Amino acid sequence: MFDILVYLYETYYRPDACPEPAALARKLSAVGFDELEISEALVWLTDLTEMAGAEHTATAESTGTRYYVEEEFEALGMAAIGFIQFLESAKVLTPLQREIVVERALALDETPVALGKLKVIVLMLLWSQGKEPDALIFDDLFGADDDQPPRLLH
Repeated sequence: MFDILVYLYETYYRPDACPEPAALARKLSAVGFDELEISEALVWLTDLTEMAGAEHTATAESTGTRYYVEEEFEALGMAAIGFIQFLESAKVLTPLQREIVVERALALDETPVALGKLKVIVLMLLWSQGKEPDALIFDDLFGADDDQPPRLLH
């Protein structure tokens, strides 16, 4: 699924450039992605888009500290939580965006969430909202991780 998300980011530089889901599924299939992965990616992306759209309408800002319950801590892992906190302190993520990232990470069937996958989630959230991370943050999002080989962008 994450290969599809990265492919979408690289191919469609803006989310409004993506075709409708049915046409997109056909294009992804023609490129060689598995039907099950395509279906999972489209459902995941639709959920992200709905949540990201709701984030635009919310006006409340949080100034508090986010505490993770035990289930979240176990599912996300220390590396993912640390990276989320870094992005929030760097003002890359708002508190509402942080909650979307946490929810989308918890929607995965993986414990703990690999840092590389969390970075793709953050990138896709920013992409879905039409926001471009600055160059240093982009390097952090696509830099090499211990658990994942470096991604090559064209």
